[in-house]
Amino acid sequence: MPDPRPSGAVETEPDVSVELFGDRIETVRAFTSHLAERGELLGLIGPLELPRLWTRHILNCALVAPLLWNSGRVADVGSGAGLPGMVLAIARPDVRFVLIEPMERRVDWLLAETADLGLVNVEVVRARAEEVKNAQLSDQVTARAVSSLTKLLPLVVPLARSGGQLVLMKGANVDAELAAASKVVRRLGLRDAEVMTVGDGAAIESTRVFRATVG
Repeated sequence: MPDPRPSGAVETEPDVSVELFGDRIETVRAFTSHLAERGELLGLIGPLELPRLWTRHILNCALVAPLLWNSGRVADVGSGAGLPGMVLAIARPDVRFVLIEPMERRVDWLLAETADLGLVNVEVVRARAEEVKNAQLSDQVTARAVSSLTKLLPLVVPLARSGGQLVLMKGANVDAELAAASKVVRRLGLRDAEVMTVGDGAAIESTRVFRATVG
C-alpha cells in the first residue's frame, strides 16, 4: 500500500541567502537542490525537513561561516548530509575541510557532491571521530546535532591542535548540556568555554554555538 503521507514542498529560497553566500550562491543553490531531490531517498533528511530546508538547515549552518579562521583547516565530525561541513565549505572556499562520517551511503553522497560542485577544499574521511588518525590536526572542529557535550567533547578535542578551537552547533538545551559537562570541560583543559548566539538580526532563526579553545 502506498505511503499516504506526501512529502512536503521544498521551501522557497529566502532573500537573505544571497547576503550570506555572496558569489557562492549558485553553488549552494545546486547543493540544496540535490539535497531536496535525493536527501529523503538516501535517508539524509526526513520529508518534514523539505518545507524548512533553507532556513532550518542551509542558512542555519551558514551563520557559523564568519566564525571560521581565514585559511584554516576545519574537521567536521558526523558530517551526514553535509550539514554543516558541506555548506561551510561552499561559503568559505578559503578554508580546508575534512568531513568525517562513518556511514558508507553518506560518505558516497559527500564524495559525489564534492565532485559535482567542484569543491577543491574538501576531503571526505570514512571513520568515526575516535578512529581518525591524522598527523595534521585541525585549527577548528565543527559538529551539528551529533551528541550531548558530555559525550561529544572527548571525541572532538583530540582532532584539534593546541590553541585550536571547537565550534559546535547546539540546540536550545546547550546551557544545560554545558552545566552537565563542566567536569569534562575541566578534565580536557578547555579554555574560554562559552555559549554564543549567531544570526540575530539576520532575518532568519538564530543558532546557538558552543565555542572553546583547546589546550
